[in-house]
Amino acid sequence: MTTITFWGLTILDIAIIIIYFVGIVYIAIRAARLVNNREDYFMAGRRFGKLIQTFAAFGQATSVENVTTTTTMVNSNGASGIWAMLAGGLVNLPVFWMTSIWYRRLRLLTLGDFFEERYNSKRMAAFYAMCQTIFFVLIAAIGLVAMSKTIAAIAAKPESELNMIERVEYTKAVEREKLEAADFALLAADQKSRLVELQMLNPKKEYSYVDENWLIIVVAAVTLFYASIGGLAAAFMVDLVQGIFIILLSILLIPFAMMKINLHHGSEGMLGAFSTMHKVLPASFMEIWGSPSLVEFSWFWIVGFSVMVVLATAVQANQMTACGSAKDDYTARYGFVSGMLLKRYSSVMWGVVALLTVVLYGGTISDPDYVWGHATRDLLGPLNIGLVGLMIACLIAALMAAKSAFMLTAAALITNNLYRPFRPNCSENHYIWAGRVFSALYMLVSAYFATQSKDLFGLFKMTMMFNAILAAAFWLGMLWRRSNQAGAWASMIVMFVATVVLPFGLPMISGMRTSEYLSKTTNAVPVSRTYIARQMDVQERDRVIATWNRLNAAGKSEGVRPLEFKTGDQFEKKVLLPKKSIFWSDGLDLTNGNTTGKGYLKVELIAFDRLGWDLSKNSYSLNETLTFLFRIIIPFLVLMLVAFFTQPEDKKILDQFYGKMLTPVVGTHEDDEREMALTQANPTRYNHLKIFPDSNWEFRRWNREDWVGVVVSCMAVVSVIALLVFIIGLGS
Repeated sequence: MTTITFWGLTILDIAIIIIYFVGIVYIAIRAARLVNNREDYFMAGRRFGKLIQTFAAFGQATSVENVTTTTTMVNSNGASGIWAMLAGGLVNLPVFWMTSIWYRRLRLLTLGDFFEERYNSKRMAAFYAMCQTIFFVLIAAIGLVAMSKTIAAIAAKPESELNMIERVEYTKAVEREKLEAADFALLAADQKSRLVELQMLNPKKEYSYVDENWLIIVVAAVTLFYASIGGLAAAFMVDLVQGIFIILLSILLIPFAMMKINLHHGSEGMLGAFSTMHKVLPASFMEIWGSPSLVEFSWFWIVGFSVMVVLATAVQANQMTACGSAKDDYTARYGFVSGMLLKRYSSVMWGVVALLTVVLYGGTISDPDYVWGHATRDLLGPLNIGLVGLMIACLIAALMAAKSAFMLTAAALITNNLYRPFRPNCSENHYIWAGRVFSALYMLVSAYFATQSKDLFGLFKMTMMFNAILAAAFWLGMLWRRSNQAGAWASMIVMFVATVVLPFGLPMISGMRTSEYLSKTTNAVPVSRTYIARQMDVQERDRVIATWNRLNAAGKSEGVRPLEFKTGDQFEKKVLLPKKSIFWSDGLDLTNGNTTGKGYLKVELIAFDRLGWDLSKNSYSLNETLTFLFRIIIPFLVLMLVAFFTQPEDKKILDQFYGKMLTPVVGTHEDDEREMALTQANPTRYNHLKIFPDSNWEFRRWNREDWVGVVVSCMAVVSVIALLVFIIGLGS
């Protein structure tokens, strides 16, 4: 008989988790022997090849919040929710092939050093370091929240053990689910108003034995300990192991979910499970490109978000960590693109798991962030063979693989671009220990922020928009000689005010959160759509008819009796598109009869509204797309206008910079030093590679390696989309 221990884990589960932790700490201790200076600690000595670089890129790009965010979005938005992780990142693959060599050719320790070298400004490098540290705090917070939610779901409380306060909110959540499942057109007037009220209240349904805040603190401490021992070399070597765990994480639940679906619905095999999925789920749920009834993902949202992610991702400081640590150009681009492609395939698998969980659990889990943990407990727990422990190890591996590298990236920025200018002549060992201290501070702040915010997708979108502060200065600094310090500062200051100062500062003013104007919402609009009836549709219509019959017998029915239909029949359904706050990131709090804005203010939407555009008539996804367009257009426009009317940077500095960026990194460190000596002596020696040699634009002619890589990357993009379409279409 298996002994059950703390939080419902078996001895075998706990043993697997312990073995995992012991293994990564051992690897970290071994890697610590490679650390002799700052470049070893922060950049792993630039010694790794394709295998390590691939899994380093995969590990940095893949974390537990990716899994949870995809599951959340699919449960809330159907198959189109998979675009939460695919949008932007998928389009990025061909771009990554061309930009990944930038970071290696920079030959710098941090991306903050780029701003010092290109714009001749240590202050700009310090500003970049500050912004990116804030960004990585947000990223770490997302991962810690996602991990805590998922593991908390594994230790979820049964309904019978809820306290009085929890039970009241649980009852409201159940009531909301029942009303949302019904055809809105068939609801009574009081039911319609009650549904609108409950959608705004958003009551909680899931509770856990685990204190999520304490779990966040413990895991943050463990991550700090393991990553600070051996620096980036330890992080990357452990990523190779953790990459295997992440792939296991992506596929572990699929066969067990299929078996349970087949058991409950009498189907057989993989096709049987997918066939059941198409029979059970509404047709709108299986639309990859979204449907009118889904709030978040429209085609224009996907396009806008993709463009914004392409621009914002390039300026992330961990790009330098992931690509700049490679031994040469080809290794940098091959490893990075391969790692990103692995993540895209994994994203499709997470979406598949999410769809299977909708078939299994339907609306029984009101908070989609808990779905993965609930599925782990339900599908793997009864087997008692250690798979729950393996899943927990996988979740922690996914978190630590990314967060350890982010922590070291943030520590490198603080050490090199904020601390070192004040203490310029210290020993290498001093700076290594300074990096460890800053790593500890970084994790402390990240853990605190994680305990204060629980909206995963809201945080995710915030991080993508945050990098718009820096994107124009980076892209135009790389590609346009006319980009200068004045233009870069103007662009960054305008976007910092619009992204940080006003959105987070204005809500501190008394009365702002309760402002009647700022409480405006999009309209709650009933949307009609024609579908082919699936099993879930028929069951819901039968329940509605039964309710109508009871009310009719009591003389209380309204309208005509709903029409009956069977599976395969065509029918029209109305779905209430819920009200969504226009200006507040986390919506509105309606408790105690007061309307209070939550989260930060979307000041760009206030500007659009003040200019006369009635945003309440827009869909929520259109308003969100407007925020993306603001961050795509405005920073580039500001930089180019200011640069056009101000003095350019020194030509000698620019010649040296762009000459370096045209010099390939090949061979050994000594070979590269010889090549750079030639470039420094003659910075124009590669100017024949420029497409526009007599202009201010620094576009390079593509060679065979460039063309092959871009073509293969485009084919990889098509393969991911084809895989998604194929899997969603199975059994239909």
